[in-house]
Amino acid sequence: MKRTAVGAALLLLLPLTACGGTAAAGGDGSTVTVTVGYQSKTINTVTAGTLLRSLGAFEKELDALHDGHTYKVDWQDYATGAPITAQMTAGKIDIGSMGDFPLLINAARGKQLNRPTRLVSVTGYNLRGGLNTIVTAPDSTIGSLAGLKGKKVSTSIGSAADGTLIRALRRAGIDPDEGVQKLNQQPAVGASALSAGSVDALSQFVAWPGLLAYQGKAKALYDGAELDLPTFHGVTAREDFAEKRPAVLEAFLRAQAEATDYLDAHPVAAAEKVAEATGLPAEVVYLYNGAHGISTFDPALKPRLVNALKQDVTILKAAKLTGDVDVDAFVDDRYVKKALGAGYAEHLATRPAAPAGEVWLKGAERTRTFKSPARLLSYVARHKATIRAAYVPDATTDTLWFADKAVWVDDGGRLLPFVAPATAKAYVAGRTGARVIPYADALRRAS
Repeated sequence: MKRTAVGAALLLLLPLTACGGTAAAGGDGSTVTVTVGYQSKTINTVTAGTLLRSLGAFEKELDALHDGHTYKVDWQDYATGAPITAQMTAGKIDIGSMGDFPLLINAARGKQLNRPTRLVSVTGYNLRGGLNTIVTAPDSTIGSLAGLKGKKVSTSIGSAADGTLIRALRRAGIDPDEGVQKLNQQPAVGASALSAGSVDALSQFVAWPGLLAYQGKAKALYDGAELDLPTFHGVTAREDFAEKRPAVLEAFLRAQAEATDYLDAHPVAAAEKVAEATGLPAEVVYLYNGAHGISTFDPALKPRLVNALKQDVTILKAAKLTGDVDVDAFVDDRYVKKALGAGYAEHLATRPAAPAGEVWLKGAERTRTFKSPARLLSYVARHKATIRAAYVPDATTDTLWFADKAVWVDDGGRLLPFVAPATAKAYVAGRTGARVIPYADALRRAS
């Protein structure tokens, strides 16, 4: 981690690009380049990145400013939030999106390097923490967190997924520093390491766990929603940029709201757009970003999410990744309030959609919704040839998961899905006659 800090500091020595309201090099002062850092495959940020870019909503908002400037948007794609923070503190990125733990590091680095940043909106969130998952190889015999003791676990240190790993291990009575061999790896590297057998587990954020499970390269070990602590991604902006170009930042946030409305109104089409732009399977995108997906999208800076951010500070301090972070000073809702106008209070009051199962038929522009897992399974059993994907919410955490990857329990004829085996076994242990059954048996019993 020392190398990361040194690298961020060295970036300050590089010449600054023409962003943040500066005229483009060689221009006459009328062209302004706005640089946006995003994570295309971190699909919890699509309303401030991948989907927003594909819709062209930000560019349209900038064109509508009519302030005498011509605006150019420079979209820069990264795998994680760390390089976005490095570029922001170097004055090279104006607006960026990242997860809750990286946001805090963003705040700390900005203050440390005298280039303060501000959290200006939220992209997607899950109130229980279901955006992060710990997975193992498909043939792994590890059945619970206790089985990770002494094992190699890949994660991205300083990420929200790392925070989930730390908290989960602590609750399991395992020292997150001494009890496991933690490897600090980029998500793609960790995924390859899991497939190669060089690590025993992988703790990562959206969309890596779902992607690996969908591909048959991993199975869930721990559902982050068991922590029952909110996790989210958000938009951060350099303070000097926000103060110099408030109308531009507000235009970005209006565009983000437009992208959010589009995702809510056309979840299947949005998933297809994101899939096309990222190369991710649309079925995986929909798992997280669908109508009843793991993530809920809303730009509002909800108090519950801000309070969760304050709790995250203690984890980062213990890991010596930051010192104290003044969250209240970091959060700045002035711009999103102005962008959303009178509707902001309504945004603050919105809640995630009620849990429900969904079936996506081949060629369909909308999914079919099922309130009962048994009814969903019955439908799947009768339409196997036309099923593109089927999703079910965990019986205890509500985290959506692929029906054929879920752990199924028969409880006196009731068919209940779970993301992780330990959660299913804990449920069975408290109920006489309940037992874990294979997915194929669940289908047969429902048909």
